Amino acid sequence: MYNDEKNLYHYTYRKDGSESGHEPQAEAQPSVDDQLRTFQDQNGPQRPIQEMKPVKKNRMGLKITALALCCALLGGAVGGGVAWGISRSGSGTSINVSSRPATTVSINKVDGKTEMSDAEVYAATVNSVVSIRTSATSGTNFFGQAVETASAGSGFVLTADGYIVTNYHVVKDADTVTVTMYNGDEYNALYVGGDEDYDIAVIKVEATGLPAVTLGDSSTLNVGDHVLAIGNPLGELTFSMSGGMVSSVNRTINVDGTPFNMIQTDASINPGNSGGPLMNSYGEVVGIVSAKYSSYSDESVEGLGFAIPINDVYAMIEDIMTNGYVTNKPYLGIFGGSMTEQMAAQYRYDISEGVFVYSVEEGSAAEKAGLQMGDVITKVDDTTISTMEDLTAVKKQYSAGDTVTFTVYRQGETITLSLTWDATPADTAANENQDQTVQDNSQYGGYDPYDLFDYFFGGGR
Repeated sequence: MYNDEKNLYHYTYRKDGSESGHEPQAEAQPSVDDQLRTFQDQNGPQRPIQEMKPVKKNRMGLKITALALCCALLGGAVGGGVAWGISRSGSGTSINVSSRPATTVSINKVDGKTEMSDAEVYAATVNSVVSIRTSATSGTNFFGQAVETASAGSGFVLTADGYIVTNYHVVKDADTVTVTMYNGDEYNALYVGGDEDYDIAVIKVEATGLPAVTLGDSSTLNVGDHVLAIGNPLGELTFSMSGGMVSSVNRTINVDGTPFNMIQTDASINPGNSGGPLMNSYGEVVGIVSAKYSSYSDESVEGLGFAIPINDVYAMIEDIMTNGYVTNKPYLGIFGGSMTEQMAAQYRYDISEGVFVYSVEEGSAAEKAGLQMGDVITKVDDTTISTMEDLTAVKKQYSAGDTVTFTVYRQGETITLSLTWDATPADTAANENQDQTVQDNSQYGGYDPYDLFDYFFGGGR
């Protein structure tokens, strides 16, 4: 029954109308019959109002229902991977924590047959990657004190007895080279040799049983293949891995006048990554990462990374390990520069492209073939030569001992010469001085090459 006419929904089970735990009201309240008669006197006869009887709750049924609901929620949580939830009463805040177990990464052997996930490639190869730190003396300061510089790069273990491959520009002119393995072991490394034209170098540490990489076949790469790079970006984020796809193969880029054949990728390549491995999804090394060439005209770029194809330099790396330099590297024996329209007008030449020969080394392949000062090289076999960079690039297609045909412009005529490439002399290879390009004509050899005008035509300029 309702026990308060001002609160019609406040119900009590007590027959005396009071709430449980409270004493009945001191003032007697009108009975229902009295209220009904009063209402009828005021409004006329109405249907009798039945007294509401208290509903007896089945508490056992409620308990069973609650238990069933809890079981259902618990089963859903287990099936959905939710371990538990934390609720703050009245706020609606909850935190769900996953119960999914950690993924187990298998450590596989790189065998060229087993394709692996990125995590598996990292686990299988990271022990073969090294961090490289170098220091060098770069002159003196205002007070005559020696100025030391430091740099960092990456590399990878090629043989178990300590031969390590990196980029030439990473260790060039270094006084000390320190190698750090993934497990923290450090070694002082000895520079074995390198080649600036291909930006490769070999260093050696005194150790045995090192985990060596497995080389792959870079010629099998296709645009769209997945590749990974492990290295030391920024010189301090050691053993970081980045991934992407092959954006282009056989991409020719020109850096400081030297053309390079590269694998282009959109994997993140940053300073410090230089010399590290580029790997395929089988964990094989298919390239040598070179961050030096992952920028364009000093501008910031994104999604552009480059690596030297391993097939292009594998034989040279073996040659360096054995002899300290590339013995079968072709050598021409000239000092030359790119022909320009200004030079053509000055010398009254009919052509404005090619490689102008400023001088020829005595006893060189160039002299034996009949090249002379003032000649302009316009072709090597069927490849057109427009600049010195073109000549440098085409040389990389040959080895010492190969015979080629040079097309040459000489005093208004076009002639052909048969030339057999010499091998790069050991002292020249060590100094990286072969077939030099004349960058500043007015400073070459203490004379101005425009004096050639007098040589050919007489008179003044």
